Amino acid sequence: MRIGENMKPIPKEAVHLRRSIGLGGLVLYGLGVTIGAGIYVLVGETIVRAGPYAPAAFLLSAIVMGFTAASFAELSGRVPQAAGEAVYVEKSFGIAWLTVLVGLAVLVEAMIAAAAIAVGAAGYVGELVVLPKEMLVICIVLSMAAIAGWGIRESVAIAGAMTLVEVAGLLVIIIFGLFNDAASLKDLPAALMPPVGDGVALSGVLGASMIAFFAFIGFDDVVNLVEEARHPRKVMPWAIGITLFLVTVLYVLVSFVAAQRIPVEALAQTSAPISLLFERLTGLPPLVITLVAIVATMNGVVIILVMASRVAYGMAKAGRMPAWIGVLSPRTQTPLRATGLIALIVMVCAVFTPLDTLAETSSEVLLCVFTMINLALVRFKLQGVEAPDDAFTVHIIFPIAGVVCCVGLLIGASLFGT
Repeated sequence: MRIGENMKPIPKEAVHLRRSIGLGGLVLYGLGVTIGAGIYVLVGETIVRAGPYAPAAFLLSAIVMGFTAASFAELSGRVPQAAGEAVYVEKSFGIAWLTVLVGLAVLVEAMIAAAAIAVGAAGYVGELVVLPKEMLVICIVLSMAAIAGWGIRESVAIAGAMTLVEVAGLLVIIIFGLFNDAASLKDLPAALMPPVGDGVALSGVLGASMIAFFAFIGFDDVVNLVEEARHPRKVMPWAIGITLFLVTVLYVLVSFVAAQRIPVEALAQTSAPISLLFERLTGLPPLVITLVAIVATMNGVVIILVMASRVAYGMAKAGRMPAWIGVLSPRTQTPLRATGLIALIVMVCAVFTPLDTLAETSSEVLLCVFTMINLALVRFKLQGVEAPDDAFTVHIIFPIAGVVCCVGLLIGASLFGT
């Protein structure tokens, strides 16, 4: 049976996604899923691999993300539909199997990422509650799935409040770290630029880049709320750009402080790196920052569940997945069936797969997806397909650079990663 056979597009229905999210909500959504997926869980692993050059690994990943973010910003205006990545490829290449492959890759990456964050959340919860990790993971995923299915305005509002808490936690780390030793800031440029002739340092940065890249996953999820955003062509590029800039600044500074203050050996042995860093910096019990980390990681799970369910909904609506997955709840106006299915798969991945394997696999899959997204925009431009008059556009050099960076990072990490 060919892909797409017996998967007819869902007919026009009375229930629609609700346009209720502005720029602030989109930025908070992007920050929430990105930060929850990254620094609270993986800063320790990044420093273990890159040592004092961990900030360089985060900066390298941000540069790779920057070119692709520009492509997403334009494509969100050209094709303002949920399941953005899959739809972009479909509109550009017109190949059914490739569209399905990209859409499934996005879903797989999202579920793996949510599983990784759920494992990280369980690590922090385990600092306070003595229960088996598997039980904690299941409870976390089920509770976050309930929030994700509640309603888009409600779930984004909750996620936004949780995001403010997690950003505040990182700001406390940065302020204490830099104010206690302001002179250390002079070492930041060196931490961002490992010596060209130092093969060990460079291989460490490249190896850590796949972990650091995972920490930036999230800005791309914003485009999957395009059908629920007010004035999407106007606000979507701003939401993507602001999210990526703020996350980069936070990651570089937090990883710099952590690499300066915590021995690599200690970071390698903890499942709650931010709690350890807070305790070392302030001398206070880590309870408060542990609670913040729990909020941050759980926030990442709920936001990814929101995004992944919209991808599944968009693909089902286009006839690329079984129609029952794309059915909306008349009461909540959300894809409850898709949310439940994705939550189940996330639980299985989280229970049976190690954290670093989840993070690296998620990064590798997403880099492949990003390569296709950049190629889709290149093809639009080479074919002379005009963007709408009010859409944000970039020069063709941006998607070309995005392809080169994504492929280069994949090759570099495979050759030099550890």
